[in-house]
Amino acid sequence: MTTDINPVALGVFIFFFVLVTIMGFVAARWRRPATMAHIDEWGLGGRNFGTWITWFLVGGDFYTAYTVIAVPALVYAVGAYGFFALPYTILVYPFVFMVMPLLWKRAKDHGYVTAGDVVHGQFGSRGLELAVAVTGVIATMPYIALQLVGMTAVFKALGLHGELPLAVAFIILALYTYSAGLRAPALIAFVKDIMIYIVVIVAVAMIPSKLGGYANVFQSASDAFAAKGSGSILLGSNQYVAYASLALGSALAAFMYPHTLTGIFASASGNTIRKNAVLLPAYTLLLGLLALLGYMGHAAHLTLASPTDVVPALFQTLFSSWFAGFAFAAIAIGALVPAAVMSIGAANLFTRNFWKAYVNPDVDPAGEAKVAKLTSLVVKVGALLVILFLPTQFALDLQLLGGIWILQTLPALVFGLYTGWFRAPGLLAGWAVGFFGGTWLVWINGLKPLQAIGFGENPVTVYIGLLALAANIAVAVIINALTPARATASA
Repeated sequence: MTTDINPVALGVFIFFFVLVTIMGFVAARWRRPATMAHIDEWGLGGRNFGTWITWFLVGGDFYTAYTVIAVPALVYAVGAYGFFALPYTILVYPFVFMVMPLLWKRAKDHGYVTAGDVVHGQFGSRGLELAVAVTGVIATMPYIALQLVGMTAVFKALGLHGELPLAVAFIILALYTYSAGLRAPALIAFVKDIMIYIVVIVAVAMIPSKLGGYANVFQSASDAFAAKGSGSILLGSNQYVAYASLALGSALAAFMYPHTLTGIFASASGNTIRKNAVLLPAYTLLLGLLALLGYMGHAAHLTLASPTDVVPALFQTLFSSWFAGFAFAAIAIGALVPAAVMSIGAANLFTRNFWKAYVNPDVDPAGEAKVAKLTSLVVKVGALLVILFLPTQFALDLQLLGGIWILQTLPALVFGLYTGWFRAPGLLAGWAVGFFGGTWLVWINGLKPLQAIGFGENPVTVYIGLLALAANIAVAVIINALTPARATASA
């Protein structure tokens, strides 16, 4: 991949980056309320985002810059197994349709801002609330860092080396998020998603014609996997259970993250969420097309230092400079939207479930908003430091654990929406078993998310997140059954 500066590509990139920067600052005046000194306004956009705004916002923080880079990279490296993201983004929307309107109503009726608020309101346990909040924050931090990985790949392709471009981009992001809150990524998401759609549609329409058609694309990928002795364009029979369990576990975890819940809580109504559950699968089609770029990288016979370079290298090699610049801008902006929402989600958790709960219970709405703003800056700086001073693999490993960790908050957050049978002590014990047990299994498997389970002569490999969740639920059920009903005091 060429890493010299291309003035045309860089010029186009800068134009669109400046455009969204202006939009980010303008967003502070977009649908401006009487005051922004309230966490509902700064952190949830006033709770009145309609169907289209929610569609772009949730899609924007669900399909990130790292997704655009990482999914094709995984397909390039291992083949069909990398397509697990497709079924999981199909499975997740029935879950959203059924569960999230109930969660939204609970939050709206009681003024809850975070998952921690909901859990405390349902069970009256500060311990369980803190467990959910801490899990959300530590699962989000490496996720933000990985947006920087995607942006770093773009800067590298543009010939911009060193830490300065990344630092400048995130300083700009921090400033307009501080002033506009959730309105900034919501407004920018319109531009980002339209640009990504254009890039992917043009790519899947034009690249195969430059590479001899899809038949040659698939044959080249198959030949490349055969030559290196690993990977395939079809799943092996020993991968079926791992593939399915990874897809299911990822689907259940996806809307437990603070950033996706922030988009849900910012919606205007339960029907808005249901409509989005119907409309959002359009992004799955986009993701499937995007994943095919991994196979196209083999057909183009690219020379790559890393699989994460496959998408930038394709655009550099096969398109004009101006379109490459446009594509790189789309990917970089695709990092800004989710990074902003993630930092806001983490800041809301810290403010409501730590600062207000333990430091200043009497803090007023303006004070909450101020703490959340400052925390969002700290979160972004922390993510930037991870990328600058720690190996990228560190962020990758933590994000891998993040999915397993955040999945363990599902029982506490969701079960109480449907039944009053569960109580805090059992749910807290279940969370601890799932959180620490899942972490231990990942550790002993060499930081891999899969665990082999023996069934006679035919062991199967299962996603550790699901195993940890099963243990979590089992412990919660057993302890709840053995604990007297009067044990409802704060854990």
